[in-house]
Parts: sequence; structure tokens; C-alpha cells
Amino acid sequence: MPAVPALVRGLLDAAAWLTSPLTPDDYLGLVSPLLSARSPAGRVTAVRPETADATTLALRPGRGWAGHRAGQYLPVGVEVDGAWQWRTYSLTSVPGRSDGLLTITVKAVPDGTVSGRLAHRTPPGTVLRLGPAQGDFVLPDRLPPRVLMITAGSGITPVMGMLRTLMRHRPPHPDVVLVHSAPRARDSIFRSELGEARRQLPWLRCHEHHTRQRGRLTLDDVGRLCPDWRQRETWACGPATLLAALEEHWYRAGLADRLHVERFQIAPVPSAKLDATPGGRVVFTRTGVEAVPDATTPLLVVGESAGVSMPYGCRRGICFGCLTPVRYGRVRDLRTGEVHERTGRTIQTCVSAAAGPLALDA
Repeated sequence: MPAVPALVRGLLDAAAWLTSPLTPDDYLGLVSPLLSARSPAGRVTAVRPETADATTLALRPGRGWAGHRAGQYLPVGVEVDGAWQWRTYSLTSVPGRSDGLLTITVKAVPDGTVSGRLAHRTPPGTVLRLGPAQGDFVLPDRLPPRVLMITAGSGITPVMGMLRTLMRHRPPHPDVVLVHSAPRARDSIFRSELGEARRQLPWLRCHEHHTRQRGRLTLDDVGRLCPDWRQRETWACGPATLLAALEEHWYRAGLADRLHVERFQIAPVPSAKLDATPGGRVVFTRTGVEAVPDATTPLLVVGESAGVSMPYGCRRGICFGCLTPVRYGRVRDLRTGEVHERTGRTIQTCVSAAAGPLALDA
């Protein structure tokens, strides 16, 4: 977090009683979003294309930034048509860089409102809102002697943050094998940097698997490229099908506790369950806003799209930062497809959808 001089902190504390019910931080946020500690923001300082559809953004965080660990992800807020849209992206920078910058690498998703804007239409100088770094897909303080990393597509991004951190770690380094899958060589994010690192670092071995030539990465491919996978602590990030296959394979080998996975999306709901239970009208009681979403849109996205200020966190159903009370109605858990009555209870709006008429205290 950027240092705040003691004199400034004292003046802010002394001014608090003068500005009530607002706080000095509220006024600082009006002067510059980067001065706000309650609503952290970051300014884009550089934009670097990685592939045709992936771009790295360098960000200078403001006062509210509290740091991160390699492998964690960052909630990022982008203003689109007057409403703030939030997404999470893995941090690809080394924690505590000497220049204070953060980096995220965004892959544009077809028809993606936020990813396309960040990857292709975000110039230097743009201010983005930032949430706190989150996630437990991180390296332990005591590094294991042998590490296997399995990634596919943009799943390389959290692992790249780990690898860059290991490159700055004092010897001894763990023996690291990276198996990365991409459609073609030109689609492989960080390919040049990893190639250079592989040539210079004796403790790092990198294997690329190109699906256009060889088909999808399989468990046999992993075993061939890393025969001693059973003796390695493993971190994996990529499509849900790949992660599910890895989890079953490691479980059958009695090694489930040595596999760490990171998912970018919740599992899709079985279509049969969605067909049986339609969505419904949602009322946000504090603001009076109403919306009629479909059966698959998370209530967090429904609220944000309607201009409602919604609490948020990881957006993946992990951190419980989006808990919101239900005045009345039923919701569908997007992880299982199950429908539950939630009147008078709180729900995680990032993994819940409307299952009939619903009112939220937001």
C-alpha cells in the first residue's frame, strides 16, 4: 500500500469531525479516485498486447491498495454505459514490485462486455476500480522441492504471477515443470518470456501443447511430459473439463491433497433444471429498481446491470463478500441448479439466480 505521511494521517483524523456525516476520504475521492481508501482505484499506466486477444494492463493503485500474494485474483470495476461492471482477473505481477505497479492480463471473451473493453479499448490514463486481492490459489511460504503446474489458455495467468515471484526468490528454487496448452504457438500467452526463462533457469522446464495439432491435453500427455507427477505438488488452472479430469485422476491416485486448482467460472447448471424453473421479476427494495432476468444470470450481475450498487467480492461464491438479504422469494444456486426458499435469509448473489418473484434488500 502506498505510504501516507504521518502528518497527512493526522490531518485526516482531525478533519473527520468537521466533515461528518461524510468523511475526509469521501472528499479526497472527489478530488481523485486514487486518493480514496474506502473505494480503491488504479490508473492504467501501460498497455501491452500479449496475443491477438490477450492484453496486459499495468496499474498504479491508489491509497486503498493493501497488497497481494502471487496467484491471487483482483476484482476490477469498469464503467460501461453509466454502470459499473465488475469482473475478476488474476494478478500476473510480483507482489511488492519496487515501482509499485500491478499487472493483470485480460483475454477478450467473444461478446464479452468487460473483457473486450479492457483488452482492446482501455488506453493509458484510464481509472479502474479495484477490489481487494483474493483467493487461496497461492504458493505456500515453505516451498515444496518439486512443483508441477498445468495450465490451459488464460489459465496461465495466475501461474505466471507465481513463476515471476519464484524467479525473484532466493536459491534454492524448487524444481518446476510447467505444462501449458494453447490452440497454437501464437495463441500462447507469455510464450516469449517463458521461452527466455526456460533457457536461463536450470530449475524451470516448460512444455507447450498445441491443441490445433494434437487435440486436447490429456492425462496421458501430462504423464508423458512429467513422469514423476506423483512426487510433485501440483497447481492447475484452465477449463472446467480439464480441471475435473485432473481432480478425478489425482483422487484415484490418492493424491487429492497435493492438487490445487483455480476455476475462473462456476460450473454450468444442468439445462433440465433450468427448463423446469424459469426466472422471475426481481425488485431491489432500497432503490426501487426492478428487473426481469433469465434463469441463468447471477443476481449480482442483474443488479449491477440495472445500476444498483451491489456488495461484491470474488464473484465466484468463495469469499461471501456479496451477501445480500432476501425480503421474499426463491433463488437458484447456479453451482447445483437447486432451488431454495430464502425469504428472510441472506444469499450469495454472485452464484444465485431468481427462481420466481424475488425482492432483495439492495
